[in-house]
Amino acid sequence: MKVLTVDIDGTYIRYACMDEFMNIAQRGKIFTPQEGRETLIEAVARLFEAVGAEGIAISMPGIIDSEKGYCAMGGALRYNDDFYFRDTLYEHCKTKIHIENNAKCAAMAEAAVGSLMDVEDGFVLIFSTMIGGGYIRNHKLYKGKHFAAGEVSYIILNSGNKLDDENFWGRSFGIPKFLRRYSEVKGMDIDTVDLLTIFDAIQRNEPEAVKCLQWYTKEIAARIFNLQTVLDVERFSIGGDLAKFPAFMDYLRGNLKQLYSDCPFQLPKAEVVTSKFYHDANLIGALQCYLAENI
Repeated sequence: MKVLTVDIDGTYIRYACMDEFMNIAQRGKIFTPQEGRETLIEAVARLFEAVGAEGIAISMPGIIDSEKGYCAMGGALRYNDDFYFRDTLYEHCKTKIHIENNAKCAAMAEAAVGSLMDVEDGFVLIFSTMIGGGYIRNHKLYKGKHFAAGEVSYIILNSGNKLDDENFWGRSFGIPKFLRRYSEVKGMDIDTVDLLTIFDAIQRNEPEAVKCLQWYTKEIAARIFNLQTVLDVERFSIGGDLAKFPAFMDYLRGNLKQLYSDCPFQLPKAEVVTSKFYHDANLIGALQCYLAENI
């Protein structure tokens, strides 16, 4: 079996040709078309024609009804709102096609062959432009009645404020906000700051960088505490580029430990681990979703 796996986000389309054992024959990335849904469909169709696969597994942003191949809300690609994506792509590619939300794909990857393999209930958090979430219950991906379970980016931070971008967790605590916070403290141009810049400064014990990381991970720890109180899962798996930095995970665990220590109630604690697959989680999860439906 040869499956074209595609991970679409607001900036790039990452793709790989994989078999059912997750062996990768070829891989690459192209820019995500910004013009509209038609150009996106054409881009995926060209990739399918180029690799000569037997099926297509797609990870994409938004609220996705994978059974109908329908994108109810496009997330980072709002031109996909109210769009029967699979049917339209099938007009160009006469093959089996499966689509799923990108964070849910990451959760599927971790549950099937990654950091959540040995637990019944877990939750995946992916830190990127926004914050993706995926809920594993009884070893299975739980989607919810409206396919929106795990959409943590839309958690409201302050009920008294206007519901604009700054009042949603995903917008205020995605990686861009972390970079901006540090650049503002240092008086630097945001275009000159990346994660390596900050974590190199943290390694040098620079006070501004340490304070920024402490603020950021304390806020994330509070939301993990809240999610654990509601869901009572066995483990949280943290993915995205931030999880590659040991200091991020150390500070996050430290702040979560402090919350439990300060809490006047004896509550079940959340275990926090690093995801196994990082950038490949969406591709591997898309493949796992495809296999679950077609084998």
